[in-house]
Amino acid sequence: MGGFTSTWVDAATVWAAVWPISANEQIKSMQETMTITSRIRIRYRSVLRPSWRLKFGNRYFNIVSIVNVNEANEWLDLMVKEAA
Repeated sequence: MGGFTSTWVDAATVWAAVWPISANEQIKSMQETMTITSRIRIRYRSVLRPSWRLKFGNRYFNIVSIVNVNEANEWLDLMVKEAA
């Protein structure tokens, strides 16, 4: 019937630092939802795409933006959102 399936592939394991930035609680469809925004810093990887998601333990993060710190190709700061 024209449906599709999303699959996720484990592409790499990297070291990272995670800093929580904010948490926002909302009521949607008569249910409380919380969105947590964080910054994750990893070493530079040219293959990283905003359509990817990150896994940290049992938590999943959607990438909002990728910042190449000082355009030095050493670090990437990832602004991410976690729906909890």
